[in-house]
Amino acid sequence: MAASPKATKRKKPHIVDKPKRSKHVKSGVLSGLLRNHQHVAVDSLDRLFSTAGASILTWAMIAIAVALPLFLFLVLQNLQQFGSNIDEATQISIYMELDTSETELLAVQNSLNSHPTISSTNLISQSQALEEFQALSGFGDVLSGLNENPLPAVIVVTPNSGFLNQVRALVEELGSLNKVDSVQYDFDWLQRLDEILNLAQRLTLMLGVLLAFGVALVVGNTVRLAIENRRDEIVVVKLVGGTNSYVARPFLYTGLWYGVGGGLLATVLVMSAQLVMQGPVSQLAGLYDGDFVLIKLGLSDIFNVLLLCGFLGWFGAWLSVLRHLRTIEPK
Repeated sequence: MAASPKATKRKKPHIVDKPKRSKHVKSGVLSGLLRNHQHVAVDSLDRLFSTAGASILTWAMIAIAVALPLFLFLVLQNLQQFGSNIDEATQISIYMELDTSETELLAVQNSLNSHPTISSTNLISQSQALEEFQALSGFGDVLSGLNENPLPAVIVVTPNSGFLNQVRALVEELGSLNKVDSVQYDFDWLQRLDEILNLAQRLTLMLGVLLAFGVALVVGNTVRLAIENRRDEIVVVKLVGGTNSYVARPFLYTGLWYGVGGGLLATVLVMSAQLVMQGPVSQLAGLYDGDFVLIKLGLSDIFNVLLLCGFLGWFGAWLSVLRHLRTIEPK
């Protein structure tokens, strides 16, 4: 008897899907890792406070190494601000020809006021120049007997840029104007000041790099001693299956706390120095009739210092762990 089509039809095998890893398992692993990091970070900080004497010495060394270039950097910023506040240093005197009429003077002044690199202008006429010279020189009677005024009209220009190259280009442009006899601007002392500040900035940068390297070495050496003191504990952890990354974690957090603590102490030192200098700086600014305000550390500056110091501490600890931790293996 022939089999029916339904009987001869093969049944498709039932494919059982492989169990997928639950998202809850992944989130549980991630939360467990975060809890472990939190526990290790707190435990590392507790160990530093338990040996407060040695920790304070390390923090103090880091603070001194960080505070010195940070203080020099702030001094340079204040010097640049002080130099930019001296209006006479950025003024250009344009001496006009003697036969220049008042209409021509006003036309030149109006064209200068519309110049994109000029902030303001001040016109001193021939009569005003003669009156000022008579009052300041003490030869008023002699000058009053002259038939003609020998002094030219002057236009005092204040550029809106303090960069030496831009001011030099502006002086050359002003010297080529019509009815201009000569242009006076003292480049020498400005160029000296600019070169001195550039040299000081480079020296500060070099000093900062060297001291940052020193901070990493100090933290690395301190972490190396901590690794040697906990050698037996490291061997036991590795015997029970602890990986190098798991063993290195507390030492990396130790380096991070050393860096952050040293950076925090460095900002305290710099802010204390600023408070001490506030009075003398204000008196000096008063002598020059200036509105100079001392540049201080802001919240963003403090955050950047802590971030940089924390990285230096972590980096020094990482170098020490990379070199010394792998040599400790259970026998």
